[in-house]
Amino acid sequence: MNVSVTSNCRYRRKGYDDVVAAVPVTIPYTRYSIQSAHWWLARALQELTKRSGILPSDIDGLSVSSFTLSPDTAVGLTQHLGLTPRWLDHIPMGGASGVVALRRAARAVQAGDVRLVACLAGDTNYVDSFRKMLSSFSRFALDASYPYGYGGPNGTFALLTDHYMQKYGAKREDFGKICIAQRENALSFPYALMKTPLSMKQYLTARPISDPLLLFDCVMPCAGAEGFLVLEKSLATDLGLQGVRILGTIERHNAFPDDPIQDRGGWAMDKDELFGMAGIGPDDVNFLETYDDYPVICLLQMEDLGFCGKGEGPEFIRSHSLTTEGTFPHNTSGGQLSVGQAGAAGGYLGFVEALRQLTGNALGKQVNDAEIGLVSGFGMVNYDRGVCTAAAILARE
Repeated sequence: MNVSVTSNCRYRRKGYDDVVAAVPVTIPYTRYSIQSAHWWLARALQELTKRSGILPSDIDGLSVSSFTLSPDTAVGLTQHLGLTPRWLDHIPMGGASGVVALRRAARAVQAGDVRLVACLAGDTNYVDSFRKMLSSFSRFALDASYPYGYGGPNGTFALLTDHYMQKYGAKREDFGKICIAQRENALSFPYALMKTPLSMKQYLTARPISDPLLLFDCVMPCAGAEGFLVLEKSLATDLGLQGVRILGTIERHNAFPDDPIQDRGGWAMDKDELFGMAGIGPDDVNFLETYDDYPVICLLQMEDLGFCGKGEGPEFIRSHSLTTEGTFPHNTSGGQLSVGQAGAAGGYLGFVEALRQLTGNALGKQVNDAEIGLVSGFGMVNYDRGVCTAAAILARE
């Protein structure tokens, strides 16, 4: 007899009681850097210890995400940083890395394997590092894409964007509104690399990149790092740290593999579990931080997480301001489209911003009455889809 393990009515995921996330840190981004990824990750760790009042020897868990750390992984980094953790994780999941790091670190703390995990993500950006990474990004890239002139994520997201426009009637102006709103949010965020207002005319007349994508649809690679701590609630209290509660999380890989072109992600499979675990609904969320390397993926996340129906994203966008002080605050720091994409740190950017908003420590404008935030991640894009999706619902402690 075949039995579904996950659909059994007795199956219930445990909550994340007595575990919190705290101490959001950002190492200011720069367009190019001669420093290694190790340097950027070390700066994030240094800032974590400084702001939390702990010593490196207090860190018994370490989680690392980076594209340019090679040939090292998290193991090699421990020697570079002089750490001796008893729990270690390396998460090569790009834009999903922040939520996945949170999930795994929280369970390790909850199980008693560790008391405190430092979660780090960072990358450098040499003048030619992004081009080099494209050629060896995945086996798909090595064997079936790059040798034939395929240029990387711009081509993939042009395909996904065109498909979405044809299927659901989205207009360029809909994608433009996302970019413009995020630029407005970025104007008050001190670490954003793009700090001049963006108009719809500028968006629509910008240089074409890969039809239908224009210049401001595409993230700008840069160097930088992000980090946060996951620890016992009682330890956070002892250290005098503001913690954020974890109400629910999901993670899914290679969702809907039979779809010929991606217009939905793993969030659609798991959103009921996410909100059920949190005990709330989409209307209870005060702000949303999505992974935003291209605006079309923001629409997919809004739809698949239940903020609107499938294909209703364009109308949903038209009916909200998306700005920090307006309706449906979205990517309140400006997101990658205005802050920049510091490699794997892009998968942490929204999560770190959510921690700041929920503790009342926003570096830019503060969302009014920010009690509950949702962070969504998307990563590891092959030719026709991204294979990693994740999301977390967080609440003010």
